[in-house]
Amino acid sequence: MEETAPDNVKYRLLRDAGNFKFWFAKKWQSLWFRRAIYALSAFLVFLIIFWALFVRNLPDADQLVDYEPALPTTVRDNQGEIFHRYARDRRVQLEYGDFPKMLVNAYLSAEDKTFFSHGGIDYPGIISAVISNLSRDGRSVGASTITQQVAKNLLLTNEYSYSRKIKEAILAKRIESALSKEEILTLYLNEIPLGRRSFGVEAAAQAYFGKSVDELQLHEMAFLAILPKSPETYGRAKYEKRALERRNWVLNSMAKNGFITQRLADEASARPLGLGTGIDSKLDNIGAYYSEEVRRQLMEQFGEKAEDGPYSVYAGGLWVRTSMDRKIQISTTNALRDGLMRYHGSRGYYGPLGGKTIDMAKGSWASQLAAANMDLDYRDWRVGVYLGGGEVGFSTGKTGKLISSSPAVKAGDIIAVSPAGGNGFALRIVPEIGGGMVVQNPLSGRVLAMQGGFDFSISSLNRATQAKRQPGSTIKPFVYATAIDQGMTPATIIEDATFCVWQSSTLGRKCFRNFGGSRGAGPRTMRWGLEQSRNLMTVRAAHEAGMDNVTRTFREMNIGDYPAYLSMALGAGDTTVLNITNAYSMLVNHGRQLKPTLIDYVQDRRGKVIWPEKWKPCKGCNMKDWNGGPMPRFKPVGKQVMDPVTAFQVVHMLEGVVQRGTATILKDLDRPIFGKTGTTSGPTNVWFVGGTPQMVSGVYLGFDQLRNMGGYAQGGSLAAPIFKQMAKEILPDYPVIPFTAPEGTRLVRIDRQTGRRVFGAWPADNGGDGSVIWEAFKPDTEPKRSIRTEEIEARSEGTGKVKKNAVTAPKAAAKTSKPATSSTERDRQFIQEEGGIY
Repeated sequence: MEETAPDNVKYRLLRDAGNFKFWFAKKWQSLWFRRAIYALSAFLVFLIIFWALFVRNLPDADQLVDYEPALPTTVRDNQGEIFHRYARDRRVQLEYGDFPKMLVNAYLSAEDKTFFSHGGIDYPGIISAVISNLSRDGRSVGASTITQQVAKNLLLTNEYSYSRKIKEAILAKRIESALSKEEILTLYLNEIPLGRRSFGVEAAAQAYFGKSVDELQLHEMAFLAILPKSPETYGRAKYEKRALERRNWVLNSMAKNGFITQRLADEASARPLGLGTGIDSKLDNIGAYYSEEVRRQLMEQFGEKAEDGPYSVYAGGLWVRTSMDRKIQISTTNALRDGLMRYHGSRGYYGPLGGKTIDMAKGSWASQLAAANMDLDYRDWRVGVYLGGGEVGFSTGKTGKLISSSPAVKAGDIIAVSPAGGNGFALRIVPEIGGGMVVQNPLSGRVLAMQGGFDFSISSLNRATQAKRQPGSTIKPFVYATAIDQGMTPATIIEDATFCVWQSSTLGRKCFRNFGGSRGAGPRTMRWGLEQSRNLMTVRAAHEAGMDNVTRTFREMNIGDYPAYLSMALGAGDTTVLNITNAYSMLVNHGRQLKPTLIDYVQDRRGKVIWPEKWKPCKGCNMKDWNGGPMPRFKPVGKQVMDPVTAFQVVHMLEGVVQRGTATILKDLDRPIFGKTGTTSGPTNVWFVGGTPQMVSGVYLGFDQLRNMGGYAQGGSLAAPIFKQMAKEILPDYPVIPFTAPEGTRLVRIDRQTGRRVFGAWPADNGGDGSVIWEAFKPDTEPKRSIRTEEIEARSEGTGKVKKNAVTAPKAAAKTSKPATSSTERDRQFIQEEGGIY
């Protein structure tokens, strides 16, 4: 029986198939049966075609559950305040609970009053739209629900066709099954395009009214609700009447739907539109050069566009915490601008701003001026275009009389003007000379402020980081640091006399000279040579220390990589303001390497820190009160690139530059300050670099295309006053503290003229021009020979008189009413006060 079973099954199958064919052939004789088969076949073909045309390539609606829109990068200062955004569009994301209820009702009345009751499709509305479109030509009338608009904006294109409407409907049903009504409305209110490059109601509120959605009034909310229909029309002044009519229609619809009373609707309808300029008033216009440098670093780390990765600058929604100090940045900007203006003085008109002009023959000068994207945030200055005939025009299309100008101004020139009474304007000159300035924390390397020119919109070249210039005498401290490491001391005697070297048979003999061609002063201490910026002494020190060693110091301090030529010891190589400022900070940091940083950390859109990779929060660092536990201790970072005592010795000598040398203009700041001025050949650049234990700054002035600044131009008279202006505003916020000496430093009283050790006499209290000073030495390098106080008192310095406040000798002390203190006792007291021999 088992062998015959398969034959029986086969027989049954053939018999059943035969019966079905017989049954089908019999039914086929019926007309209604044939029509039913034809209809079913046609329906199946329709389904296949419909699927192929509309369903097959539709995106998955479930992706909206985890939808992450392109968001701008937000930049904050060191206190967490926002000061810039990197955005090609305005986008701000809010949660559903952040939207005012009245704003939601305005959009429902304008776009989809049955939103909370339908399933994604408004069938009566679709039928009405189809009938309307069949009876008219041109663009189709829509009946899209909010859900369908979400599908169009986020998953489809902006094509106007019935096929897109069908796809919208299909996706709307899918979206309704994947998301709640609140989630759909959140996507809509965050992503709907509303004109002025704004997407979402929060961005639009800032673009049109300069305020957040929770600050909007009823008539402003109604205006935002009309924008989805025609965002690029209603926001323009020439369509104000149409915008008012549409806005008032929305207000009346809100009253009909029961969202507001008719009285409120009438009161809001009587209000004007009150549109703003479109400028984001939430952001202060500060730190443009700083934020641009941050942008460059972010793009190098994360990329620019969404295709470059999830954390791109223009789509990743990053939150960047920088080290910029708002107050210092503003002071730095003002100080540099004022310094540039002082140099420019009464010099006349030299050409249009940024070298840009408007082609008056093309007409539409206002749009051309707007496209130039130039603005000024200096005082009350404005950017305009000279129209000829004594008239100036602005990007808004308005014009005014140019009552104070220059014959050199030509029609089409983009110029700077300021109000001069009535509708008149006066020509203003943006300085042609450029400059850069940096302020840095010398213990951490954090850049507190950066200004790369007069105005970023006029010239985007960041002269603080991109302009490479000869540093001049500001490089000399590192020459002397090398000499100290090679066995010299600040008291070493160096000849200030003509110094010549044989370079080669081609170049011949090279003789160096002091600044201004001044003659040598004979044997002097290293300190004196640095304080007075003597070129001949610097070259001799470099020659004795070895130029290979000097250029190695330049490399290790990240100033620059230069050939071992003696001219490099006088600043003939190129560097940037940021690099030289950072090198001075390393001197204050006891020779430990620093990396200048503008970014403290970067967070993703959810607040997670993604850079630096090993970043950790300092828990308890910002506690208001001490909790009794151990305080956070930070280990020093960066390798030791210079002997710490050497670094302090150089800083100590640079304090003398302020007290007695080329930067005495800073002396009245009345606190420990070190620094060095610099003036390059020509002169083509003037410099000052220096600061306090808490803050180091570098500044230079010079033309972008190198040319002579004038024989009077010097670092001490042009650059140092810029630092002083900034310091006078900022330093009162910092305590007065001395530069700390590292372990192993010996402070010894010496005669600053001869470098010999002094006993029985003390430096002047003000640390000024006295003959006796404290000098810093490494152990066992202090002078062995001494000089008697009588010799110092009797020594003539060219006038035959003892210098005022030079020394307090025992004989003079005996005349006072108080008993004299012995030299040994004074030494002991000093050691106790200063914490011992360092």
